[in-house]
Amino acid sequence: MNISLLIMKKIAAILFLTLSINTSAYTYDFTEVDNLIQNAISNRYFPGAQILVANENEILYSKSFGYYTYDQNKEVTNESIFDLASLTKVIATTAAVMKLYDEGKVGLDHRVAYYVPEFAANGKEWVTVENLLLHNSGLKAWMPFYTTCYSKQDVVNTICNEGLSYQTGTGFKYSDLNAIMLGVLVERITGMDLDVYCEKEIFEPLGMKSTYFNPNEFQKELALPTEYDGNWRGRMLQGEVHDEAASVMGGVSGNAGLFSNAEDIYEMMKMLLNKGAYVNKMTAGLRIDTFVTSETIERFLTKPMDTYYYNTRTLGWDTKPEPTSYRQPCGEMISENCFGHTGYTGTSVWADRDRKIIVVFLTNRVHPSRSANGIREIRPEIHNKIIEIYSNQ
Repeated sequence: MNISLLIMKKIAAILFLTLSINTSAYTYDFTEVDNLIQNAISNRYFPGAQILVANENEILYSKSFGYYTYDQNKEVTNESIFDLASLTKVIATTAAVMKLYDEGKVGLDHRVAYYVPEFAANGKEWVTVENLLLHNSGLKAWMPFYTTCYSKQDVVNTICNEGLSYQTGTGFKYSDLNAIMLGVLVERITGMDLDVYCEKEIFEPLGMKSTYFNPNEFQKELALPTEYDGNWRGRMLQGEVHDEAASVMGGVSGNAGLFSNAEDIYEMMKMLLNKGAYVNKMTAGLRIDTFVTSETIERFLTKPMDTYYYNTRTLGWDTKPEPTSYRQPCGEMISENCFGHTGYTGTSVWADRDRKIIVVFLTNRVHPSRSANGIREIRPEIHNKIIEIYSNQ
């Protein structure tokens, strides 16, 4: 490499880091957001929470609220971790598939059975990788694997032996089975367990030090408890995956199992808004790397135009849905040019690409039971208020 090119790369790295550290010309007052979250805790929507607001360069607001449980024995801090539930689908599984696609190791139009031959059984031979990512594969939404399966292989065999519940590509049905099979596909292509691949190729380079499957004993102490599982496991779940399918699979699955906190998730979202550029945390010097190309990010974050049904999905991610009996989890004020996802345990992440704003909102709303649904109202209000504050600065 010639000297001038090396110098230019160093200058670019310094500029990128400077922007990443502190570029805000404004001070934002998020007191009203604080009040919304405190009121939600008082109303027992959830005992604890983390909120983070950022742009593509810096964190504007990061705060923790409440306690691990309603006993108020342990306060939530920014180092606390949450069971991400279905955020696993995007922070781990989709990111892994995106990276393999960028490296030319998987084709979106390739049949899943090319990588997992046994998946072809019972009419599934033409289901593609893209079908799994778009949730239009035809697979069922959910199956009670914990009632019939005793291992990861049992779960995989059950899915592979299932037929389709509707014709592939003709509609949308959000399905854990799609994400489970994507996790299996990553493992078949890489020869690594999903958690090992994600740790090595995603979390470590991005500096996501508090993101992992199957927390160890020390890490479990950082995890907010989710639900008392009186139906199957007979215990309070803390640092142990809430999702039953992921539990049967040993805590590592494409649909659930990941634990993390808001500031770690921001590292992933910042990379996406920066079109794949990130500061590699595994290098000693100032080194800007490319996680995937900007073309790959656009491919994964753009809704396909050739679906013949109402669709809000990009590849792995969701976008702003139409109002239904429930309000949009991202709120009504977010732009149409957004992407995000939610998790059953009370977690969510959304990015408004027009405003260049990221909102990570994590709670343990299923503690001590999944019957608490107040988050359906408070989450849209929080996102609306954040966008109002950010837009009016």
